[in-house]
Amino acid sequence: MESFHPSMNLPFSYTFSTTMSGSSSSSGGAGITANPIITNPWMDTRIWSKLPQRLLDRVLAFLPPPAFFRARSVCKRWYSLLFSDTFLELYLQVSPRHHWFLFFKHKNLKSYIYRNSTSGGGVGGDQQGDDNVNFRAPCEGYLFDPCDITWYRLSFALVPPGFSPASSSGGLVCWVSDEAGPKGLILCNPILGSLTQMPPTLRPRLFPSIGLTVSPSSIDVTVAGDDMISPFAVKNLTAENFHIDGGGFFSIWGTTSSLPRLCSLESGRMVYVGGKFYCMNFSPFSVLAHDVAGNIWCKIQAPMRRFLRSPNLVESKGKLLLVAAVEKSKLNVPKSFRLWSLQSCGTTWVEVERMPQQLYVQFAELECGNGFDCVGHGEFIVIMIRGSDKALLFDICRKMWQWIPPCPYSSQGAGIGGSSNGRDSELHGFAYEPRLATPVTGLLDHLTLPFQPFNG
Repeated sequence: MESFHPSMNLPFSYTFSTTMSGSSSSSGGAGITANPIITNPWMDTRIWSKLPQRLLDRVLAFLPPPAFFRARSVCKRWYSLLFSDTFLELYLQVSPRHHWFLFFKHKNLKSYIYRNSTSGGGVGGDQQGDDNVNFRAPCEGYLFDPCDITWYRLSFALVPPGFSPASSSGGLVCWVSDEAGPKGLILCNPILGSLTQMPPTLRPRLFPSIGLTVSPSSIDVTVAGDDMISPFAVKNLTAENFHIDGGGFFSIWGTTSSLPRLCSLESGRMVYVGGKFYCMNFSPFSVLAHDVAGNIWCKIQAPMRRFLRSPNLVESKGKLLLVAAVEKSKLNVPKSFRLWSLQSCGTTWVEVERMPQQLYVQFAELECGNGFDCVGHGEFIVIMIRGSDKALLFDICRKMWQWIPPCPYSSQGAGIGGSSNGRDSELHGFAYEPRLATPVTGLLDHLTLPFQPFNG
């Protein structure tokens, strides 16, 4: 690709003329007008219409995806840029990162199964009698831009029924099959509408925790817990890993590891920071860490673990943060909302931020003890109150808290769960970086077969 030189000679001269109109002033000199109208030279169409194509392409590569797709309607050439290898190569080199979020309105299937396991069928029982569960409902996601506080709607109509979003990284969203057994996984780029099928896991599981990290040249996936030891029982025993990279090395679920004893992975989420996947361990609270390269699990003690409520792990600016409410009911300490950062030693936590007390009082009144979920990306953290459409946005760099306006699209449909009321309609989010190109999925083409029909 041609390199870009800011000092290159342009095929036109930077010569501007000032246009003036109006009647001449009786007291002014010749050529002076009473009401001059000056055309801004930087918006002169004679300049912009003669920009070199490679410079125009560089400008377009810096646009966020919504603006880029609007720009594609300008002309045939701009429309075809999405299919141009030269432009996409430039895009991957210069496009800035967008620390956005992607939300889905769906039931927590794991909680639903556990709440209803006594009503028939066991772990893998028949759920056809529940009219509120409709896994074939068309799915859509809601893209949130924290810089402009703007919502966008994305369609996932190509995702087969019977799959739920589980993780996101590098512009790809990982969907995992809901059916008990070896888990099928799909990587989807919603901006392009592309789907890439991954080989199924080797061990049967119910609703495992999924960790995904995607770099420009590699894909790593960790699937942990919820091992099916019988058709009616699960236990958190093992994890299995998938790896593929551009150097030709791959491991298709061939690397397994044992989870620490007595671990409870209720959230089903993992956060990737510095070569490790982290997830919350419940009862009592602690943090599980999985070193991907060494394939080793360890347990990290959580700060103030006896007083935490709704603890969440988020990644922010390359650091692992623990976000939780603190309630010391027997001590003379006000309830609070705090953030801790895991230090480089890997075992010590340091408190880095605390929600202003006046805001926390307002937050607690809205939350009503229902709990909350958090997701972080870049300098932003979103705190979502369970069972409602209320959410807070925290900008770590600017130390600014603000309420997010409700998504205008989430009330128009029923999402994955087919319901739009109460807890079943709450939004669940992931950190998401929209990308026009994710060429790393090409590494999977020789490993998987074309899509087989799924029976949801």
